[in-house]
Amino acid sequence: MGILNVTPDSFSDGGHHVALDDALRRAEQMLAEGAAIIDVGGESTRPGAAEVSTQQELDRVLPVVETLVHELDALVSVDTSTPEVMREAANAGAGMLNDVRNLRRDGAVRAAASTGLPVCLMHMLGEPGDMQDAPHYDRPVEEAVAEFLEERVAACEASGLRRERLLIDPGFGFAKTVEHNLRLLKYMDRLTSLELPILVGMSRKSMIGKVLERPVEERLAGGLALSALAVERGARILRVHDVGPHVDAVNMAWAVLKEGCDND
Repeated sequence: MGILNVTPDSFSDGGHHVALDDALRRAEQMLAEGAAIIDVGGESTRPGAAEVSTQQELDRVLPVVETLVHELDALVSVDTSTPEVMREAANAGAGMLNDVRNLRRDGAVRAAASTGLPVCLMHMLGEPGDMQDAPHYDRPVEEAVAEFLEERVAACEASGLRRERLLIDPGFGFAKTVEHNLRLLKYMDRLTSLELPILVGMSRKSMIGKVLERPVEERLAGGLALSALAVERGARILRVHDVGPHVDAVNMAWAVLKEGCDND
């Protein structure tokens, strides 16, 4: 899953793909490098990010979704928590919804259900503006995340979203310290008990910068290591900025994992 932020303030690539033509060229590049999905986001969810109105988000996202679907025949995921954006993105041809707030906004579950699209539910406590103030868990973080996601999946099912349409994301970097992130990845196979596809996003995140003492533009090597480990622990979709290198890393890791398994 290649990341395409059409925002002015995302932590790594804010402002780079705001113009429609820039977004199109970037998506073309990621597809050529092997991306299976392009994830379009119109709201930055980095810590302390400013909120955007529904109309702002629609204005940023819809032209990009329509262009990627019609000109590139791309499978487009829309990274949004806003019910109206979910519905309009589906009408524009989006093939998936990706919600960091796990459909907790008023009307989000109903909107997502009405689209008929697959939906990824991510673990996060609080809101992006305050989630990193003092993250704390009373039990091992992997247990807390698994229980939270189990509850959200059950709530979505009860509201009409079929389980087979759901994916889960442990939410690395969202309401978690570096230590939480490292432990969560180490024991991420705990989430496989939910028997749902696992999506993981760690590309260029601060956990890499803090461990390796690298600025955001020098975090690729660390991210490749994390992606290989995530695949070994059950991740099936990796949300990344640098698609080509991650495709190679994942293919190499997968070749090792599948060795002796009849080349499935």
